[in-house]
Amino acid sequence: MHKIRTINNISSKGLERFPNHDFKVGSDITDPDAILVRSQILTVDDVTPKLRAVGRAGAGVNNIPVSAYTEKGIVVFNTPGANANAVKELVMAALLISARDIVGGIDYVRNLSGISDKVELNKLIEANKKNYGGQELKGKTLGVLGLGAIGSMVAEMALQMDMNVLGYDPALSVDAAWRISRRVQKMENMQSLFSKSDIVTLHVPVLDSTRGMINGDSLAQFKHGAVIINFAREEIVDQQAISVSLDSGKIRQYISDFPTPDLIEKSGVIATPHLGASTREAEENCAVMVCEQILDFLRNGNINNSVNFPNLSLERGDGYRIAIVNQNVPRILGSVLSILADRNINVIDMLNKSLDDVAYNLIDIETKPTTGLLADIENIQGIINVRVFDE
Repeated sequence: MHKIRTINNISSKGLERFPNHDFKVGSDITDPDAILVRSQILTVDDVTPKLRAVGRAGAGVNNIPVSAYTEKGIVVFNTPGANANAVKELVMAALLISARDIVGGIDYVRNLSGISDKVELNKLIEANKKNYGGQELKGKTLGVLGLGAIGSMVAEMALQMDMNVLGYDPALSVDAAWRISRRVQKMENMQSLFSKSDIVTLHVPVLDSTRGMINGDSLAQFKHGAVIINFAREEIVDQQAISVSLDSGKIRQYISDFPTPDLIEKSGVIATPHLGASTREAEENCAVMVCEQILDFLRNGNINNSVNFPNLSLERGDGYRIAIVNQNVPRILGSVLSILADRNINVIDMLNKSLDDVAYNLIDIETKPTTGLLADIENIQGIINVRVFDE
């Protein structure tokens, strides 16, 4: 029986993927095989002896101590792209808000609620609507920083709105490149993107290389009066630098999904309460994706969409499967195979991949592994953990 602990509300659309006969799922589970989480911050104290996987129902994993979990051989999954459409649609709203003073106009009309005479109301509206005028997005230039699942969808949406679209992504994958229209002009660096864009939208993860990347130096590269839209992560933007740029007029508007005390009442700032993935459809998509990934991992050892382990999938055949996590150093796999050979155990199939400091192996063997065999493998220097799967 596999045990899965849920933290936060995980959509039943995902949880129903786990068959009741061999999975026990709930928020009160102790010593689980896997944890499912959304926004709750996890710590090393959440690690129990049997824990082998954490599934994040969302793209960002900054609420999970990934490095510490990697050292313990715990695979961290996320769901890239599952909430992409929800974020894209909110960015579309932000683009419209940046061009037209929709928020100011709504507030103005709401403050006229005490006027009961329709003629007087219409007269006031006609006299003051010019205060909430704006401009069209058609023909304006949108810079998309980060062209992954969300960024590529935002770029395509902007093209459909007849905007000029520039893109830059220093870590653009082959799969992502195929998703991007040829009409998106690829920039050589961030500075070129910033200097040529009327509006810049951010779609990069929080990494050491991206934390605070929108700072005083980078803001100096922007067009005067540019707009920045941040529906990625708060930490990408230096809040003090944005404040200074708003005061000087260098940045006309900062539209963010991450309110902060320093900017919440700042003129030129429009903040939403972290609504990016807050749609029923996005929550269901994330839950289904992460639950299917955890299911495949616990049953077969396969890894898909992990942020700290290599993607690796080996079709199940006859025999017994061993999953081995080890430090990514020479000779460990050779030592494992030597132990199997010494016991006259035939290897049916195997895969081995590594990512940074960790390696992962799936080995299918003909003979059911004994306690002694597993102990010998676990005693190899550099082995982190070993799991066994039945036929």
